[in-house]
Amino acid sequence: MNKIINKEENSKGLFKSLKKVVSGTTVSRFFGLIRDISTTNLLGASIFHDIFVICLKIPNLFRRFFAEGAFNQAFIPIYSDYEKSNDYNKTNDFLNAIFGTLLISLFIFTALVLIFTPFFIFLFAPGFYFQPENLEISSEVLRIMFPYLALISLVAFAGGIQNTHQKFSIPAFTPVVFNLCLIIAAILIAPKYDMPIYALAWGVLLAGIIQLLIQIAPLKEINRLPVPKLNFKNEGVKKFFKIILPAVLAGGIIQINLLVDTIFASLLETGSPTWLYVSDRLIQFPMGIFAIAIGTVLLPTLSKLDITLEKTDFSNSINKGQKFVLFIGMPSLIGLLFCAEDLISTIFYRGAFTYEDVIQSSYSLMAFSVGLPFFMLMKVLTPAFFARKDTKTPMYVALISLILNACLNYFLAFVLDFGHVGIAIGSSISAVVSVLILEIILYKSGFIKMKNIFNRFNLMILTSSLALTIFLYFYTLRINFIELNQLERLGYLSIEVIVSIFIYFLLSRFIYGKPLQTIFN
Repeated sequence: MNKIINKEENSKGLFKSLKKVVSGTTVSRFFGLIRDISTTNLLGASIFHDIFVICLKIPNLFRRFFAEGAFNQAFIPIYSDYEKSNDYNKTNDFLNAIFGTLLISLFIFTALVLIFTPFFIFLFAPGFYFQPENLEISSEVLRIMFPYLALISLVAFAGGIQNTHQKFSIPAFTPVVFNLCLIIAAILIAPKYDMPIYALAWGVLLAGIIQLLIQIAPLKEINRLPVPKLNFKNEGVKKFFKIILPAVLAGGIIQINLLVDTIFASLLETGSPTWLYVSDRLIQFPMGIFAIAIGTVLLPTLSKLDITLEKTDFSNSINKGQKFVLFIGMPSLIGLLFCAEDLISTIFYRGAFTYEDVIQSSYSLMAFSVGLPFFMLMKVLTPAFFARKDTKTPMYVALISLILNACLNYFLAFVLDFGHVGIAIGSSISAVVSVLILEIILYKSGFIKMKNIFNRFNLMILTSSLALTIFLYFYTLRINFIELNQLERLGYLSIEVIVSIFIYFLLSRFIYGKPLQTIFN
């Protein structure tokens, strides 16, 4: 009886934590959308916006090493073990030692990038390196923005501690600060500059400082505010280094994958990085709200389970995560595929962002949307490996994905001349292959059970998705958003979204009862 009660409590706790993260990330993504509208309105798809998005991408790529990527995936399972031991002093010693290791690593790496900035421009954006003016601007922008890496990595470290204690609200809402700083910089400050891009760069740095300061009070509240100490003899630190190497390699491969996309984009026509960025931001909306949210909640949840005694609970948690992602991911795919031009024209078609920019961005958005459910599933499946301290398997899968993505990028973007759309297609195909491999491995390990595919859940997804597809197909045929004014576009898009949600969720409820409650119970 107690075991049944505990399972029910775990399910309710998972759903409750998920709601907190989803609410926080929803607010953050909304302000992120306003941020992107502000920057594209200011700079359009110009070389300056291309430089800004690529220079911003560089610290964000490396934060996967030092923050919520490899670092936290190795840190959280070990930290969870310490918390389960209820030994305050040992736990604190481990936190302080890890904090010291992170600080010194960030300091050294940041200093190297600031000294050798042109080399990193060459590495990430060779298309800028060989143009002296673009090299000068991108180098200056990167030097201003790159210390943001250190700040946001410490923010993510603080978030990992809080998440382990089931404190999800502050980490989820913190990115709002970043978006607000960029919005203020783009609307109020940047227009006063001869080179507005520099105001945006300083806005990024200021945002990192404020985000870090916000973490102090929550860490004090749980009595886990670390003090940096270097202690490589600490047992937890030793375990950490054993896990972190394959995690870094796995994360490194994933980041190299993104790097490959960036390199190819910089070699294409002016505007390509911006078009990809705009379409990626819309893909990241459902990704950030739902997939990253469930991944954030799953890792500490799975890490607390004893895999030898609670394998069924472990498997059920993964299954719930996959069902949730598919329930949200399928309508998101259909909506973005059919409404790509409608969305981009309504959100971004103003200021320096032209009609051609709308069309080109919508093409890459449609290509990205096909891979969306698989991008989302990656966020559910990889915690299943990291929670068991298995970092090697995601590393090997990421390596396969890297090789495939690089080949597809070259072939589709340059040989077939699909340009930036080819890069988006290559990313989607790579995600599909990665998910299939991870699913097969988890199935063979007994962590995923393949049940009869002809069940109520799949029937719900199929029927609701088909109805949504039929509605959007005929709706989008009748209305040309480009020809409408801004208010008309907003009105018709609102109707489009509201009716789509109504159709999908009404049919889902009719077939499956209350879908979310059923999934998590």
